[in-house]
Amino acid sequence: MARMTPIYTAQTECQDCRKCIRECPVKAVKVARGYASVISNLCILCGHCVAVCPHGAKKVRDDIPEAKHLLKSKTQVIASLAPSFISEFSTLRPGQLIAALKRLGFYGVSETALGAQQVSANISACLKQDSGNILVSTACPTAVSYIRKYLPESTKHLTSLLSPLLAHCKMLRSEYGQGIGIVFFGPCIAKKLEAEAHPELLDVALTFDDLKHWLADARIQVESLEESTQDQFIPESAHDGALYPIEGGMISSVQATCAHNDVRFMAFSGVQNIEKALRGLEELHPDQNIFIELLACEGGCVNGPSAAIKSASALKRYQVIEYAQPHLPAASHDNAVPILEEYEPESIPFSDHTDEELSSMLRGVAMYSPEDELNCGGCGYDSCREFARAFLGGKAERNMCTAYMRKLAQKKANALMKKMPAAVVIVDADLKIIECNPSFIRLFADGTGLATETNPGLEGVDLEEVAPFHSLFSSVLETGIDIIDRDIRHRKGILHASIFSIEKNSLVGGILEDITEPAVRKEQIIKRARQVIEQNLKTVQQIAFLIGENAAESEITLNSIVESFSPEDVEEKEEENA
Repeated sequence: MARMTPIYTAQTECQDCRKCIRECPVKAVKVARGYASVISNLCILCGHCVAVCPHGAKKVRDDIPEAKHLLKSKTQVIASLAPSFISEFSTLRPGQLIAALKRLGFYGVSETALGAQQVSANISACLKQDSGNILVSTACPTAVSYIRKYLPESTKHLTSLLSPLLAHCKMLRSEYGQGIGIVFFGPCIAKKLEAEAHPELLDVALTFDDLKHWLADARIQVESLEESTQDQFIPESAHDGALYPIEGGMISSVQATCAHNDVRFMAFSGVQNIEKALRGLEELHPDQNIFIELLACEGGCVNGPSAAIKSASALKRYQVIEYAQPHLPAASHDNAVPILEEYEPESIPFSDHTDEELSSMLRGVAMYSPEDELNCGGCGYDSCREFARAFLGGKAERNMCTAYMRKLAQKKANALMKKMPAAVVIVDADLKIIECNPSFIRLFADGTGLATETNPGLEGVDLEEVAPFHSLFSSVLETGIDIIDRDIRHRKGILHASIFSIEKNSLVGGILEDITEPAVRKEQIIKRARQVIEQNLKTVQQIAFLIGENAAESEITLNSIVESFSPEDVEEKEEENA
């Protein structure tokens, strides 16, 4: 069975609000059969859709069972703990978290930041080479995925190095043996793809949310744990590498490794900012080396998709800096392991559509000219043309256009009202007519002069001017209690009325039918006859049950009464008499 993608949609919980489309920086969302799902080959796993979904329909794959199986099958399983743990678990001492992970069954806990320090050392070595190079960091898997898929021309600038996590995994396997198991804990969903791409290095990637759920299920009260002297990070604690989860932290780590006075350092966070930063990069021809640090989450990993709080960036930055103690000398890199990696542009199928194809699609949603294109964003796309591209690419549905659906609903309502034989009227809180149909005008406004060429629908006319029973509408407006099936005398006839709230205390609708008209009388007779049939059949069936006779004859007799009054029979008799 195919493995579930890291981010998926719980179909029954998706409310078609399209917030995930609006918020997705690469529009990697497809709407089909009324719910939105992630397009895996377009997704960069920034996790933003998970964070913004108001209904919790976007889910992150649960890999805890896989981690539990690993603990049972391996003699030594080490937890690689992301450096942002210091801001995520700010009320805990590191030793308490280590003790808790050991209670879950882990052999030891190591800081992912150790791998970050290896990356910093390698970057420092690269920056000492020939001048005029532009190096872009590969620490953030989401940023790397975005560049490979959407800015392929910038792929050549990516440093040929593994991410800090994968570098850490190499270090751990070199230190403790290739047979160990490694489980990562951090704020990043994209690490799950790193585990899938490099199963020889990383076994399972879990989020901080996963860790909290796991500890809760195991009933481990971390706050009350007393750590021992053995509850220390292995093989050692990190130093400058612990700065990686904040914007500019990687640069600080590189600079702590070695001074680079002739290098220009830049840091950008947030996918939109990455796109803006790298556009036009090919036009840059520097004399000195340039190093660009990129993080997909604004402010850094401390604001990752699995972070409990997506704000308080200054506080979290301070906590990371204090923990990292950058004034200490950088950890030794004498026993560094090779962490080289090559990155290639990732081919994504994009369909290019002509202006005529786009215009043709837009005509299908009643947009016949550029002036009709509202660009309201209700569909989730920034413009009507972007929506048309998504529709032609199979990512969107026609009913996602709110303007079109509103017009369509209005047309259907208008057509229905016009064709209804009964009189229909809608009034506002001041009893001003908002809308009515021709039957209402014919019944109440003929000869009054209120219906004119400029106002054929009586819009804005006071109901009191045309309907003597306007007090019934006032009652429904005030009380919110509908009046159903009320008979009202009007002129020489009788009106069968239903008056009901459309918006409580704001809009009221009324349906009025003159039951004294011949066609209506026949319908009423049939309706009453059917009621008699139903009531009498129950009685006859009860009697038949008691005396052992069948009720069929009575039913046939009563049905013949209805048929004799049916409109079809009356019309046939009229034709025969003619």
